[in-house]
Amino acid sequence: MTQAIHPQDITGLILAGGRGSRMGGVDKGLQNFNGMPLALHALMRLGPQVESVMVNANRNLSAYESFGASVWPDVSSDFAGPLSGFLVGLERCETPYLLTVPCDTPRLPLDLAERLAQALVRDDADMAMAAAPEANAQGQSELRSQPVFCLIKVSMLESLVAFTHAGGRKIDAWTGQHRTVLVPFDAPQDDPLAFANVNTLQELQALEAQPV
Repeated sequence: MTQAIHPQDITGLILAGGRGSRMGGVDKGLQNFNGMPLALHALMRLGPQVESVMVNANRNLSAYESFGASVWPDVSSDFAGPLSGFLVGLERCETPYLLTVPCDTPRLPLDLAERLAQALVRDDADMAMAAAPEANAQGQSELRSQPVFCLIKVSMLESLVAFTHAGGRKIDAWTGQHRTVLVPFDAPQDDPLAFANVNTLQELQALEAQPV
């Protein structure tokens, strides 16, 4: 059984390495949300929950470094998706656990690390993944996994290296090979927009207009 996981056991990783293609190719993490870059919102919410925070970015590295975090680009230069960020994070992580979050969810839960860690210990899992309500095609709310919000044992590095070297790109295909526990964030007190992400400037403006 895994022992209790404390904040000092976890390194946070903000995933900001994408192309931002749906936002016109801009660097999404540096777009302002309520007067502050999206990625800085993520860092300020994640930072108190973990020992330290890294950023995975592939451009404007000095801008991300100005946030006070260490910044690491993908090993490959083909924008290979979130798993490339996972790989960088696991390779650079100096704690037993890595917690990944995207750069475009400025309202991410302030108890994300705590709840994922509790579930990972309880289920003796290799990783814990958030799940949150989302509207389906019929407009009904259903619980869906949020695979980029993931607490991972650093011992999973070897498995991820093998998976990506074999051409694997999909997070769910990799996590599905291991003991993964889904952690629901659908309690009455949970922010329904905690996992709302921003892919377009219109979505950014719409989220800014929502009450906190």
